[in-house]
Amino acid sequence: MEKTVEKVAAVNYTAEQVETAKEMYAAGQTVEVIALAVGHTVRSVIAKLVKEGVYVSKAKTNAVARVTKATLIAGIAAAMGVTEESVESLEKATKEALESVLKALTA
Repeated sequence: MEKTVEKVAAVNYTAEQVETAKEMYAAGQTVEVIALAVGHTVRSVIAKLVKEGVYVSKAKTNAVARVTKATLIAGIAAAMGVTEESVESLEKATKEALESVLKALTA
């Protein structure tokens, strides 16, 4: 004789909590404020709003492109009108020094 076990999903959010969260989010409230109002964590509220199809993630800030020493050396070579190979020993200089040299050459 086999036993059958039924799984009953726990109800984390009541219909009222979901509606409150959706209305507050639509009104411009932060997820932190919504979380306090409905008694759940911020991550939980975000997950629920995503599931409900109303959450829009914040735009990620674009990282500033990092300038490498090789790029600086190429710029110095171009500003001086010489090949990069002729100034390749500049790679031993600090990045700050190379930035200063390039700035002085292009000023």
